[in-house]
Amino acid sequence: MKKYLILTFAILANLITQAQHIEVLQQGKPNSIRGLSVVDDHVAWISASKGAIAITNDGGKTWDWKLVAGFEKSDFRDIEAFSAKEAIIMSSGTPAVILKTVDGGESWKVKYQNADSAYFFDAMDFDGLKHGLVLGDPIKGKFLLMETKDGGETWQPFSNPPDALPGEAAFAASGTCLRLDSDFIYIVTGGSKSRMLIWFYQKWVNGDKWLALKLAITQGKQSQGAFSLANGGGTIVVGGDYKKDRIVDSTANYWPNDEHTKSPATLPEKTPQGFQSCVEYINGSTFISTGTPGSNITTDGGITWTKIDDAGYNVCRKAKYGSLVLLAGDHGRIGIFKP
Repeated sequence: MKKYLILTFAILANLITQAQHIEVLQQGKPNSIRGLSVVDDHVAWISASKGAIAITNDGGKTWDWKLVAGFEKSDFRDIEAFSAKEAIIMSSGTPAVILKTVDGGESWKVKYQNADSAYFFDAMDFDGLKHGLVLGDPIKGKFLLMETKDGGETWQPFSNPPDALPGEAAFAASGTCLRLDSDFIYIVTGGSKSRMLIWFYQKWVNGDKWLALKLAITQGKQSQGAFSLANGGGTIVVGGDYKKDRIVDSTANYWPNDEHTKSPATLPEKTPQGFQSCVEYINGSTFISTGTPGSNITTDGGITWTKIDDAGYNVCRKAKYGSLVLLAGDHGRIGIFKP
């Protein structure tokens, strides 16, 4: 009877996973999309190459594409949206800029700009309406961190940015190598070394130092390392080698519950199928990840992964207030996850 119940459960779990899939909403645009922010089950924004942004107000069925005037050549690698009217975008490359709109993308105001070629922005995240950070590649041995406390109106250097090892950097792949919540800042890195860097706003065992955790993810080359992390029902980090994106070895790490500050990273029993540039928490023990070789899902907190789609995407994000999950990638491809 016990063996029968185990077999039945396994079959049911497999059928549930097979039912989950991704539908393409649109594609064929000359833009690479890496920035995606889903506000609720209706409103979502994307930011893309060639100075483009797009907005949906109907859950992804239709999209209103716009060019950001004066920044038509910019590569907007990340976006943070707060409503159908208000959003912030950042560009990767020179000049490094942060722009804000309060009229649904009709007009944008420059909130930060730096023409120094050393400034290369990788990701942005907020833990509320007012407080946010922008992460950039290291300058003089420290990761670049810009902070806002007024909803993106002004930006200043973070008071205590983390040290970077020689050859270590972050990836401007999906805007999710940086994550914030009310207590912590999380950064995952790649290149010569792959680490997860954690900052606690309150004084803790590390005092005023960043906690640096080694990751068991492919690393050592500029194209390798951790590209994204997600928290919720555990912590998961994904990555790999984007130049050899079909290799499945060491493409993810996981920690159950809040054990990432207490124990080393664990490799899955069954990994995502190839390089993954983004991972997102869905609910319970379920996470979705995506990359150029396709998308994968885990329903057991990262222990085992199943491929659910072969199309390449760069980013996947869930609604802040709702259940809508969208994906976006090269050639303007936008997809929706169907659980």
